[in-house]
Amino acid sequence: MATRKDFQPVVAAYVACILAGIVTLWCAPYLIPEGKWQALWVAFAADFVATVVVFVCSRIYRNSSLYDPYWSVIPPLLMIYWVAMFPESMDNIRTWLVFGLVTAWAIRLTSNWAIHWPGLHHEDWRYPIVRERAGRFPYTADFLGIHLFPTIQVFLGCLPIYLLVQNPQVPLGWLDAVAFIVTAGAITIQTIADLQLHAFIRTRQPGQLMDKGLWSWSRHPNYFGEIGLWFGLMLFGLAVDPSQWWWVCLGAAAMILMFVFASVPFLDNRSLERRPAYADYMKRTSSLIPLPPRRS
Repeated sequence: MATRKDFQPVVAAYVACILAGIVTLWCAPYLIPEGKWQALWVAFAADFVATVVVFVCSRIYRNSSLYDPYWSVIPPLLMIYWVAMFPESMDNIRTWLVFGLVTAWAIRLTSNWAIHWPGLHHEDWRYPIVRERAGRFPYTADFLGIHLFPTIQVFLGCLPIYLLVQNPQVPLGWLDAVAFIVTAGAITIQTIADLQLHAFIRTRQPGQLMDKGLWSWSRHPNYFGEIGLWFGLMLFGLAVDPSQWWWVCLGAAAMILMFVFASVPFLDNRSLERRPAYADYMKRTSSLIPLPPRRS
């Protein structure tokens, strides 16, 4: 388990990145024209600068897993900034519902990382593979693939939040109720899946598969829950203005594509290499959507 000494560079990196983001929030409005999109592009500029700072810290400590908590730390901060730019949105119940859901998700996911992070000596097994495949440009791949790409993914996923704080006059409707159920359900699924997985890890034997509980219905229920969260935020955006679907849906679509065509195959292939029984598990268990197990 990580020690206090392990967390010191992580805390320092995130204090530095947040301070850099705040400075960017103060400076960027002088460079970005005023208008309905200014607060969006200013936030993206701050997000980009903060990502660069985390990347520099990752290279200093030679561990790109310093970026891992960024995924869940940034969305509540983006929403706080946008609400500050559109203070009238604080009078809308939808704003508080979404902020509560996003904050609950962020606290749970970040604390899950902090509790189970092995320490500064450990780096996610996927990151060295990304650098090795880049040949002569390992650090370019590190920045673009491990740091900037997920930053853009999350920012796109937060676009519905920007739409809803801009339109506080829109009353709650039936689609908001659906969005709340989907988002809260996704957080619940993620929580249960992670609890079941970590309970299994504490007692597993070499080569043993996690195929109990939610994991008997889906090979990646935690990924399914993550997709559900961003899909729920998309529904909140559509509840505000369905005519803006062409950009409100970008984040959820990007998340689905990433998990279906990158994350799931990457993890499945690794499991096939390390666990012979995983092939049979794949035959009987749905990839993402929880479904009753098939006959082997």
